[in-house]
Amino acid sequence: MTKDHRRVDVESVQEVLLDDPSFLREIVERVLQEMLEAQMTQHIGAAPYERTERRTGQRNGHKPRMLRTRVGTLNLLVPQDREGTFSTRLFCRYQRNEKALTLALMEMYVEGVSTRKVKEVTEELCGTSFSKSLISSLASALDSELEAWRDRRLEAEAYPYLFVDARYEKVRVDGRVLNQGVLIVSGVRDDSFREILGVEIADTESEATYQELFRSLKRRGLKSVELVVSDDHGGLKAAIARHFQGATYQRCQVHYARNLLGMVGHARRKELAEGLRGVFAAPSREVALRLASELAARWRVSHPRVAELLEEHIEECLSCLAFPESHRKRIRTTNGLERLNQEIKRRTRVVRIFPNRTSCLRLVSALAVEQSEEWLTGRRYLDMRELEQHRHQERETEEVALVER
Repeated sequence: MTKDHRRVDVESVQEVLLDDPSFLREIVERVLQEMLEAQMTQHIGAAPYERTERRTGQRNGHKPRMLRTRVGTLNLLVPQDREGTFSTRLFCRYQRNEKALTLALMEMYVEGVSTRKVKEVTEELCGTSFSKSLISSLASALDSELEAWRDRRLEAEAYPYLFVDARYEKVRVDGRVLNQGVLIVSGVRDDSFREILGVEIADTESEATYQELFRSLKRRGLKSVELVVSDDHGGLKAAIARHFQGATYQRCQVHYARNLLGMVGHARRKELAEGLRGVFAAPSREVALRLASELAARWRVSHPRVAELLEEHIEECLSCLAFPESHRKRIRTTNGLERLNQEIKRRTRVVRIFPNRTSCLRLVSALAVEQSEEWLTGRRYLDMRELEQHRHQERETEEVALVER
């Protein structure tokens, strides 16, 4: 009988992880220790015991440091140099959102609105007891760091694509539990990388709220926006039209499709979904509008409201067709923010009800910082040279048309 070696390997790995819970923690601990040593080597220009003319300093032992992570508490040794000039941001990056979550739980406990489970979690993470003064001290340092990030200068020369999304969290305000809007703005820069540009907490999703958010982004350096992608919120659309004149508005196709599918019975949703996919996959605006018109005609008798929305609002979902074909899949929806929203939901589910707006903003900002850093140090999201080539071809076509006239 032939043995499936791949299955054996998988089972072996699972067995190791299940039988030895510390296995993963030890791996992470070893990797991070190697990172610290590599950072020190880069800092002084020489490896341990290496003699080189590039050396700018001398090692001076190690300092123990604990790092709480999702795989457990790691015991690390931070390298020291004689001049005391070496520093690492490793701990800030790995602990920032952990501290924000912990502080939110601690605040719940101190304010008397937590459950026994919250008490157990916070004491496991932070020790046996904590006071309001301790929470205030911890929060002050983290809040200053996060506020500086939210107010930082946006350094890219252009942000052609902008994505705006919102979700709601329960927050205790003046003794009442209210839904507060978490507004998040991301952008694709002219260097092809993505970045989280803005995070705010608001009472409502109003035009005034979004205008304030956009004014802040422009003050910090946001410019050269060509396309804004969002859902169909009236106040948001009005603020986009006012602050990004000349930019194109793209209604999120996922939000639009979800609204339409909710208007028909379960038995016919598959039929409508297939029709919408055909419209959204069309190679040109003309073809898409023709398919949308045919789809509306098929639904006019049984579902006149569906037909009306197809005829009156489908064009807002087709703005992406005016941009490079290779970009359309990623600029037709706000799905690029989905991973961040999923992570926010996973963390806020633990807190359930935030004790105040500051606590909510702290946790969301910490997660946004982590996501933005991952984007800026990862792969390029889109090749923005294709956008410039696309615009150049459009200009040439317009010039030829003018000459022919």
